[in-house]
Amino acid sequence: MPQPTDLSLVRRPVSEANGLPNAHYVDEALFLEERDALFFSGWAGLAAQVDVPEPGDACPIDFMGMPLLLLRDRAGQVRVFQNICRHRGMILVDTPRKIEGAIRCPYHSWCYSTEGKLVATPHVGGPGQNTAEGIDRDTLGLIEVRSHLWFGVVWINVSGDAPAFEDANAGLLARWKDFDRPMYHGGAESNFMLEVRGNWKLAIENYSESYHLPWVHPGLNAISRLEDHYHIEEPGLFSGQGTLVYQQMQGDNGPAFPDFADLPAKWDTAAEYITAFPNVMLGVHRDHSYAIILRPQSAGVTEEHIHLFYPSDETDSALRLRNAEQWKGVFEEDIFVVEGMQKGRHAVGFDGGRFSPVMDGPTHLFHDWVAGRLQSARGSAQAAE
Repeated sequence: MPQPTDLSLVRRPVSEANGLPNAHYVDEALFLEERDALFFSGWAGLAAQVDVPEPGDACPIDFMGMPLLLLRDRAGQVRVFQNICRHRGMILVDTPRKIEGAIRCPYHSWCYSTEGKLVATPHVGGPGQNTAEGIDRDTLGLIEVRSHLWFGVVWINVSGDAPAFEDANAGLLARWKDFDRPMYHGGAESNFMLEVRGNWKLAIENYSESYHLPWVHPGLNAISRLEDHYHIEEPGLFSGQGTLVYQQMQGDNGPAFPDFADLPAKWDTAAEYITAFPNVMLGVHRDHSYAIILRPQSAGVTEEHIHLFYPSDETDSALRLRNAEQWKGVFEEDIFVVEGMQKGRHAVGFDGGRFSPVMDGPTHLFHDWVAGRLQSARGSAQAAE
């Protein structure tokens, strides 16, 4: 276990609080503590459903050091398994591919169906003997990880004991009930990845607030100004920002994307940007939405997997490409900020910084959530000793 950090100052009211200590951005032991307390114990985003579009599609994912297999089974259901053979723990699938027959372990050829059932154990009882005492195929299937599909994202609960996704995220689902409808992925041009040399929390902290818009996103701020934004704060669940000014992108010949049908009038000009804790940054607009799934690689490296969605599967490809390029440009503008703050966390004596009580409420709420979950996990560990 890492040396416990003092989180008491983080949990003070926003006008008095300090940010998380430096070690939470640079220490690999604390990175693993956060993995267990923040990611594995609740619902975290793993990937997009479109990563396995057809039955038999399999995509291996290293999720914070844990080998997982995202898979669409023969019946079309998206599943997540631990990507290991139950025999000797060998990795089963090392590159994205189509499973044509069974999932075969490359070590001793134990085979599994796409539903995770162990279906073959060749020579397990000796040459030509495919059964053996103590090898019960019914109990040695792949280890399935609890999963849920929402907003085009595959969410997982590694511990298996979190409240149901609909209960754990009831507040967000209620807030965005207008967007609880089919969404269509924009295709290859609407899927891109950015690597950031910074801790995953810094990406969320930056996404949660609009304070930086005039200086980091001057182009965006010219359309949707700082004063047009408002805070979104749901303690313990999510935080972010919204804007009262959203302008649809127009194509060269005038057309725009179609709107999601029957939206309330407030969405004619509004848009919202929320982080579902711990690691999925979401955006909704009248004519498209997106999900940014953070996959932390280490304390100092984060992958941002971005997917854009539309109300129809027949939207204009040129306009989709233009929209993707625009959002990619916006997200790339944030990279130097996240990487700059990461470098700053190596400054001896930095106390985590302070928060503007007016502008930094959503960011402080996220810090408070992190600190609260860590304190709870530490308390449980001490009680078990």
